[in-house]
Amino acid sequence: MTEMTYKTILVNKENGIAWVTFNRPDKRNAISPQVAFDMVDALTKLDTDPDVRVLVLTGAGDAFSAGMDLKLFFRDLDDKPVEQAAAREAVRRYEWYKLSNFSKPTIAMVNGYCFGGAFIPLVACDFAIAAEDATFGLSEVNWGILPGGLVSKVVSMTMNYRQSLYYAMTGRPFDGKTAADIGLVTYAVPRARLRDEVVELAADLMTKSPAVLRATKETLKHVALLSPDEAYEYIQAKSEQLRFRDAENTRARGMKGFLDEKAYKPGFTPVKRA
Repeated sequence: MTEMTYKTILVNKENGIAWVTFNRPDKRNAISPQVAFDMVDALTKLDTDPDVRVLVLTGAGDAFSAGMDLKLFFRDLDDKPVEQAAAREAVRRYEWYKLSNFSKPTIAMVNGYCFGGAFIPLVACDFAIAAEDATFGLSEVNWGILPGGLVSKVVSMTMNYRQSLYYAMTGRPFDGKTAADIGLVTYAVPRARLRDEVVELAADLMTKSPAVLRATKETLKHVALLSPDEAYEYIQAKSEQLRFRDAENTRARGMKGFLDEKAYKPGFTPVKRA
């Protein structure tokens, strides 16, 4: 296991997985300006690290993240416009741009409280697995604000219209099982199974071509905003691009195993890595 040292996050690399942990347990891992700066640096390095195949994002203690640290991120910077601008830029870069465009699969492991601004990195990850008893909430309405930043957007991207309005307008909390039912997370498991489930998913992802995973991820993210005609063109171009980018030549080896050798069933297992 190798580690990277930061003030507010923990980064451990083990067996192809980069474990990135929000590490402010006394504040339920609320997102401070320093968290944002640390995350930008860590994600930049991990995205280009050849030893990292999958990234897992989680929180220390009993929380994934309680959202934005209102004191450190807002009140303490009210009269410091330069510092405030830098913090806002960093939080936008890490929470959405860096995470949603990370070149490798990303998994949010929701081990406890997940509120407000924490929904942004949660949704930015490709997969989200939650403990069944984790607690989620959009409590902004209770103190006179709306789900800001990109929260309202990511909620509408994942939860359906009725559920988005219900939880944003009532502020009522909900558990991991409900989060899975309404589409906010991929699925929920008993807390005792959470880490093992994440490791199993990461191991499964590592059996597949990194280039194919990246192209698939990029395609699904982009075509959602395209017309059918535009999507046809994009997918065709992306497919042709992938044949050049995939150094393992997965498509050709899969076609040969399935059509010529009759030794491969693509609906059940991935092509073995080259």
